[in-house]
Amino acid sequence: MRIVIDLQGAQSSGSRNRGIGRYSTSLALGMCRNRGEHEILLALNGSFIQSVGEIREEFADVLPADAIRVFYPLPEVNHLDDRREAQRDISAMAWEAFLASLDPDIVHVSSLFEGLSDDAVTSICAYGYGQHQTAATLYDLIPLINQERYLENPVIDRWYRNKIDHLSRANLLLSISESSRSEGLEYLGFSDGQIVNISTAADPQFKRVALSEKETVTLREKHGLNRPFIMYTGGIDYRKNIEGLIEAYALLPRALRKAYALAVVCSCRDEDRVRLLALGQNAGLDQGDLIMTGFVSEPDLIGLYSSCSVFVFPSWHEGFGLPALEAMCCGAPVIASDRSSLPEVVGWDDAMFDPFDNQSIADKLERVLTDGKFSQALIANGEKQLQKFSWDRSAQLAIAALENLHSSRNPKAGALLNTRRHNLAFVSPLPPARSGIADYSAELIPVLSAYYDIDLVVPDDFDHSKVDPNLKGHAKRIMSASYFAAEHQRYDRVLYHFGNSDHHLHMFGLLEKIPGVVVLHDFFLSGIMSYWEHHLKNEHVWSRALYHSHGYQALAVMARPGALEHTMWTYPSNQSVLDGAQGIIVHSDNSRRLARQWVGEGTASRMTIIPHLRVPETKHDGAASRRRLGFAAEDIILCSFGIMAPTKHVRSILDAWLASKASEDSRVHLVFVGQNDSGDYGKNIIETIGTSEKKSRIRITGWTETAEFRDYLQAADVAIQLRTLSRGETSGTVLDSMNHVLPIIVNANGSMADLPDDCVIKLDDEFEQADLIAAIDRLVTDTDFRVALGQRGRTLIETDHDPSTCARLYR
Repeated sequence: MRIVIDLQGAQSSGSRNRGIGRYSTSLALGMCRNRGEHEILLALNGSFIQSVGEIREEFADVLPADAIRVFYPLPEVNHLDDRREAQRDISAMAWEAFLASLDPDIVHVSSLFEGLSDDAVTSICAYGYGQHQTAATLYDLIPLINQERYLENPVIDRWYRNKIDHLSRANLLLSISESSRSEGLEYLGFSDGQIVNISTAADPQFKRVALSEKETVTLREKHGLNRPFIMYTGGIDYRKNIEGLIEAYALLPRALRKAYALAVVCSCRDEDRVRLLALGQNAGLDQGDLIMTGFVSEPDLIGLYSSCSVFVFPSWHEGFGLPALEAMCCGAPVIASDRSSLPEVVGWDDAMFDPFDNQSIADKLERVLTDGKFSQALIANGEKQLQKFSWDRSAQLAIAALENLHSSRNPKAGALLNTRRHNLAFVSPLPPARSGIADYSAELIPVLSAYYDIDLVVPDDFDHSKVDPNLKGHAKRIMSASYFAAEHQRYDRVLYHFGNSDHHLHMFGLLEKIPGVVVLHDFFLSGIMSYWEHHLKNEHVWSRALYHSHGYQALAVMARPGALEHTMWTYPSNQSVLDGAQGIIVHSDNSRRLARQWVGEGTASRMTIIPHLRVPETKHDGAASRRRLGFAAEDIILCSFGIMAPTKHVRSILDAWLASKASEDSRVHLVFVGQNDSGDYGKNIIETIGTSEKKSRIRITGWTETAEFRDYLQAADVAIQLRTLSRGETSGTVLDSMNHVLPIIVNANGSMADLPDDCVIKLDDEFEQADLIAAIDRLVTDTDFRVALGQRGRTLIETDHDPSTCARLYR
């Protein structure tokens, strides 16, 4: 295959002489050395003319001269922002056309986040040129994860989110650590196989140099150090935690500070130098204790690594943490933060500390400075860790990942990715709305943005500032329903997400005027119609819907005394939505069955089934969740998730648990994770619990915020999700449970009837209480069965409910 490497990461003013520039160059050199039968071309930006010549020299031994191609963008215009943005778009379009002209099978983008303040031009599949696939290096998502700190400036915020939108269109991400891979899975919505950790390495010049005592003293004095020293390098940034390091150093015994200075070795702005020195003085440091060296040359950096008494890296968020690896290459004893990627770089728990605890840092420093055996053990650990990292290994992993991508390519899917991107209006509730459909949309939007330029449509009274910042990164803008109604002609596609709650009220009028594809999350819409007419006093709105959907018979039923609730549960009242739908998406065959029953085969045949997506859960710490929730490690926890309505068989679950043999075990607990019913049904539940001898092991949580709900999913051993009177909805809590590897008991009601029999314990729709008791007892007592059932459910989530797969089906 032909691989084109966009090597602007080794050229731009912001990256050329920093870690990204070194990484991009070293990986590309390694890929050239290990390319085998593949052809590699380098694509360079002619705006950085000096680097073009330097890169030609660096690659002269591994690539022929004609394999390096140069593109010349339009020069930047700095004085008019609107003109500058337009020229950037033109340059990006020309850049993609240039890449396509090289006829690649795969383009590898070495650094996508370039061009904020120079002429670098990076993009991914924005203009429809070529049929190639695209891979990109994933360094980290630090600004996305820590937005309050890094995206305060609206210009930077807009630029960064635009790049995130491009990144989401990549076919493959090559992460520099397992930590950054996990970030991509969690925050970008990629599936497990779409991100490959290729790791990183230190360049070969980073190795221990043996300095004489005189050379060591000379090197120290050159950089203002008059005694042995503790070393840090890696830049001055909020996440680097230099402040915490200085305060921790100040906690050391005075004798140790007099024996060892603290050297912060990196470029430093004058204002940062003044601020950090003042911080040290306020913490009680003396003149000469804290030395800010400023920039040092690479030979001096290697000498300082080789002669420091300890290298300390207190950062709490790193894509990889290359300085720690470089220091180990130079024979330094290395201690580091226990956060993000650093544990996988350093590789020894004893070498780690809590970066948010200054005393933890100080204790580790004191130990390495006073315990010679520990210092030698750190050096030995470093030598062992070095065997895990090499540029050839990273390059081989990258080549293998590209080969897998190329071999698995579906030509039709590739063609779809590179056609002109359509504009999509996405009409749905959004977080923080307390709506399962809002949560669903938050998971769908990031993966759907690989195919569309998405605008989010919200009610007129919605507070735009409350939209999850992660969603803003995958959408072009957020607009009110009124604005959308006025501007709807500009959209190629309109997608409505309909459900049976008041979060969807604004959508009915829009659909009546602006047809689109409808995702029917609930087949029955009678609940929202009833609420609209009887609580919001919109006269006759439900009556008209009943007549339009079901004729006079339904109106006659509603007119009977006390028949409102019966009518609501009996008649779907959804015909106006079905009429306005250009296409209908449902999540299970249950909705098709209901359509055949109520509307006929014609409507049922229009329905496309797309499984209800779930982002695979990648982080699972059940022990920590149990501690937070007040459970012991040996406890066995059964949970039922969701509002405790009569339709959830809550009474049956409680009675079955109380009657089970399992409940006689003092370790077994029952938790209802949700709000109790406010009427007599809920009061009866409370009374039953209150009179039971087992009441101390029964818990009703009430409404839970996301973090607490997640804790229960992670802490639980078994889930019980029963339903009656299903009205076409898909149970998100069933999918949540399987996603968290929970064995689950369901009954064959609604969409749960369509679950594979080997992934759940499936009772009859109208189940016998004895069967529920037996299922509880089996899952509590048979650990092997419990684990196997949970794993089969998780496998179903990873295959049928993968977000990227669902997004392709939407497309």
